[in-house]
Amino acid sequence: MAAIEIANTRRSSSHEEKAEGGRIGEAWEKMKSMPKAIVEKLMNICVMTKEIAKDDPRKVIHSLKVGLSISLVSLFYFYQPLYENFGLSAMWAVMTVVVVFEFTVGATLGKGMNRTLATLTAGALGVGAHYLASLAGETAEPILIGFFVFLQAAIVSFIRFFPKMKARYDYGLLIFILTFSLISVSGFRDDEVLEMAHKRLSTIVIGGTACVMISIFVCPVWAGEELHYSIALNLEHLSNSLQEFVNKHFMASEEGDSNKDDNKSFLEGYKKVLNSKSSEDSLANFARWEPGHGKFKFRHPWDQYLKIGALTRQCAYRIEALINGHVNNNTPHIQGSSTTSSSEILGRIQEACIEMSMECSKALKELGSSIKKMTIPSSSSSQSKSASKKLKALLQSSLREQNTDLLSLIPAGTVASLLIDIVDCIEDLADSVNDLAALADFEDSRVVDDDGGGDKSQLQSQGLHCECAEPVPKIDSIV
Repeated sequence: MAAIEIANTRRSSSHEEKAEGGRIGEAWEKMKSMPKAIVEKLMNICVMTKEIAKDDPRKVIHSLKVGLSISLVSLFYFYQPLYENFGLSAMWAVMTVVVVFEFTVGATLGKGMNRTLATLTAGALGVGAHYLASLAGETAEPILIGFFVFLQAAIVSFIRFFPKMKARYDYGLLIFILTFSLISVSGFRDDEVLEMAHKRLSTIVIGGTACVMISIFVCPVWAGEELHYSIALNLEHLSNSLQEFVNKHFMASEEGDSNKDDNKSFLEGYKKVLNSKSSEDSLANFARWEPGHGKFKFRHPWDQYLKIGALTRQCAYRIEALINGHVNNNTPHIQGSSTTSSSEILGRIQEACIEMSMECSKALKELGSSIKKMTIPSSSSSQSKSASKKLKALLQSSLREQNTDLLSLIPAGTVASLLIDIVDCIEDLADSVNDLAALADFEDSRVVDDDGGGDKSQLQSQGLHCECAEPVPKIDSIV
């Protein structure tokens, strides 16, 4: 028995030694491969940095602008006379630049105004609360200050739940709570509460002003302009998706399915439109803070852009049903039938669907071009509307004919029904674009064309952009 136990002990110890040796070997291999892994990660970071900078050079410019702003406000520490006037309160200027400076002018202005007004209001109320509490005596003073802090924090926190306040003033309400609490509570231990509030407000105003000035005068990126081009670009995405639907669905039977997966990016264009709501809402909110610039006046109808964006997404949902139901799911094409009569009917329906799809694509592209160039749109939707009426009449007459295989008409009727819904949506889009043209005083496209306006309008629209940035912003990479 003792010999057996000794053998088992030796066997287990040998297994442990082998396992330990294996772990040491694995650790050594990892250490040997670590330099190579670090180099690969650094190379990936360099490639990603190059791609981001190449995709949108304005991001590089924005980073330089932030660095310039922080360097300027840091002079309050580096320059002795300024430091003697503000002291440690100069740090609030640096903090203001860090939290206020945003990519677009509207976002920077919104945060700057929120921070400044909230600090001013909360500072004044905090000093008043400290003064009222001090009149009550030493015993009641901390109780009153605690009550005032509780009251303002509870009320302002509840106000943050209001939708409009949440959208535009949420940051300012947070700063209000913070500033009121700091000034009123710290005033209990510091008698120079008024001087402290004055220094903090001054440094915040200086930091916010530096952000706003650099954001506006150094290669500005306007949120309103981004929203404007985003809406136009989404309409072009839908136009391309419809055009590609014609190529993939109606032309596939003639050319075969060999090119079915080619240029699928055009079919995916509508997905960018479906995910655009949050970006459009943010850009519209920021655009309301911006001053007038170029053709965009101070009270430009930004809400109308949101209406157009909502209708564009409705149209995108119908295009998604059209594409997913009849291209991606490999459902039968319109062609093919069991009877000669049904085959002729399907051929006529296919021709009408092709015509209507092309007219819808053309109408969407013209609406997007009119928004981009800020010209009054032509009556392009009337062509798609007439094609829709022709298709409806064709479907009604086909159902009344005898010797018709109704089952073979179901795919064709589904496609036609979705296209008719798209036409109705385009009509609503055209009405909304016309309303925008009236509210924003768009130019008459005929007058622009007479003046050689294709190039003129393009130059005017490109003139809104910073010369050091790309002529047309890449909307997908913003915010």
